[in-house]
Amino acid sequence: MSAIIAEPGHVSLDDLVRVYTGASLTVDSAYWPRVEAAAGIVAKAAQGAEPVYGINTGFGKLASKRIPPDQTAQLQRNLILSHCCGVGPATPEPVVRLMMALKIISLGRGASGVRCEIIEQLQAMLARGVSPFVPQQGSVGASGDLAPLAHMTAVMIGEGQAFVDGRLVPGREALARAGLTPVTLGPKEGLALINGTQFSTAYALAGLFRAHDLLNAALVMGALSVDAAMASTAPFRPEIQALRGHPGQIAAGRVLTELLDGSAIRLSHLEGDERVQDPYCLRCQPQVAGAALDLLTQAARTLVTEANAVTDNPLVLADTGEIISGGNFHAEPVAFAADQIALALSELGAISERRIATLVDPALNFGLPPFLTPEPGLNSGFMIAEVTAAALFAENKQRALPCSIDSTPTSANQEDHVSMAAHAARRLYDMADNLAAIIGIELLVAAQGIELRAPHGTSAALSAVIAALRAHVPALVHDRYMADDLAKAAALVGGGVLATVATHALGRDPFPKLG
Repeated sequence: MSAIIAEPGHVSLDDLVRVYTGASLTVDSAYWPRVEAAAGIVAKAAQGAEPVYGINTGFGKLASKRIPPDQTAQLQRNLILSHCCGVGPATPEPVVRLMMALKIISLGRGASGVRCEIIEQLQAMLARGVSPFVPQQGSVGASGDLAPLAHMTAVMIGEGQAFVDGRLVPGREALARAGLTPVTLGPKEGLALINGTQFSTAYALAGLFRAHDLLNAALVMGALSVDAAMASTAPFRPEIQALRGHPGQIAAGRVLTELLDGSAIRLSHLEGDERVQDPYCLRCQPQVAGAALDLLTQAARTLVTEANAVTDNPLVLADTGEIISGGNFHAEPVAFAADQIALALSELGAISERRIATLVDPALNFGLPPFLTPEPGLNSGFMIAEVTAAALFAENKQRALPCSIDSTPTSANQEDHVSMAAHAARRLYDMADNLAAIIGIELLVAAQGIELRAPHGTSAALSAVIAALRAHVPALVHDRYMADDLAKAAALVGGGVLATVATHALGRDPFPKLG
């Protein structure tokens, strides 16, 4: 991918998606004079007699300790090394790339007091595939994502570890392989690099991207389940959605209608169907998926704002020459946004699991065999696949409890209220994996139900989705080892295949965007 030339403060959601999927990012050179002006203000303060937090003082509870000018470089290096206290497995490389890009954007605003060469080091690492090893655990989401960002910064100065070409090597070696040399941190530069919300925001954005893809997959699956259950499409009519007025609901109803357009199954039971209303999991899809879409849209607005924000401390006001301590490092907005995304992921899985349960239940599936097996009794069919979906939904429900209402005092009570944004954002990755598996099970079940409705068939778009599945997983005629089937279906869902196939069959993209 070509590099994104970023205007800090004006980076779009599409730009962030491109970084997440492999693009590099550099700051527009028009921003360099402001960056250097702020760095000059910090350099002057470092030589002055007036105490300025983090520049010629210690940190946190040690802010009253004065640091002489000849020790400011050591101060910044010690800060990074002492804060490399992360634990747990490595953060996924796409998230680390996004975290680095977010730090570049923030520093590029020219309010952090770092030199251009610090930003250039990050830019070069991003472009040349140097991905710092960043343990997932250790941040409480206030005073910045200190430990994770310290592990990123350690590589910049030749310490820590980084992945290069898939291998984990010492930081200095990683830089050398990329043709780079360690930087020496000047006054405030270490503090500017580790103070901020970029780890939490990167994880939350990754969760947002995956949640949006899964919402589109859930709409495809919801439409497929409607035909498998021979349910009514009347609840999706635009007049109903317009009377309520929520944008997400209107969009979801429109997508479901388009996906089902031309279904022979639908035409086969327009007359003579004794059922008056379908279960909520089929009938209320626009209301549930639409509400999830509206939550994701709101979270996207928050996270794009945060991605363009300056969130370290203190901040340098280049226009006035002031250095002001504040609290932009507190990640409460990110925690709230991540909690919203978690709610959407949980509810999309909840209604999907209910559709699965409806299709395997002979009391509800309108003439299909129990557990969708042609020979029930001898075969169990999708009996335990539905149980797996229930287990995954229950796990996501437990994980959807809000993290933002938690707090624990740290740093000798100097940092006495924290956001837990890192916890809120990190769990989204696992929740998305669970949801992909749930929707994958629905794909297997709904496709089987559609095929059992022969000779009547579904719409062209949904037939294309079933064909994509059947290229990897055959129909279930007799019981077999099913774990591989579930894994393949989840991979199709998580890879965005369902929406892509449906879009191609329709000749247009009907799916809602987050912009």
